[in-house]
Amino acid sequence: MTFFMKAVAILVGSITIAMGINLFLIPNKVLDGGIIGLGLIISYLFHTNAGFSIMMLSIPIFAISWFKYRSYFFNSLHGMLLSSLFIDLFHNLNQMRIHISPILSSMTGGILIGFGIGLMLRFETSTGGTDLLAQFLSEIVKMNVGIIILIIDIFVICLGGLFVSSETFFLSAITILAGGITTSVCTWNLKGNH
Repeated sequence: MTFFMKAVAILVGSITIAMGINLFLIPNKVLDGGIIGLGLIISYLFHTNAGFSIMMLSIPIFAISWFKYRSYFFNSLHGMLLSSLFIDLFHNLNQMRIHISPILSSMTGGILIGFGIGLMLRFETSTGGTDLLAQFLSEIVKMNVGIIILIIDIFVICLGGLFVSSETFFLSAITILAGGITTSVCTWNLKGNH
């Protein structure tokens, strides 16, 4: 795999994630899971830039990965920085009201985010965040990484339901489900999965 192809995957994946968040999630105050979801909660509550919040929340995780999983650090840093940058650069897209139902909007946002993450994973890179955190925790608690990611996502959308609105929980669950399915489809047969 060439450096150029990985760079294109990071660029296209980051833009797709940013479009999913700004066009479909933010207008309805919907969350994604993990660090992106926590960044969105902070953005909704304190009117900060979502990408900047995501970047700040990622610093401790990337600091740990520098010492424990240096390859993850290098393979995820560019994805996190570029996706956070594009989320903030495309912030004005959330002013464009796409007139579809909040459920369809949540689903579409999840599909776009899942595609962006899946594309990056396909080229052995990612946005870091929850993936890195789950990796650390799985070694401590001896649990499957996917289960830990699911637990983190559920925790994040429950926080959103508590602090943002109860409707946020339902719509965010749709986003996470759509994103998870899309990521799975994009990474199908990756490393021998069937």
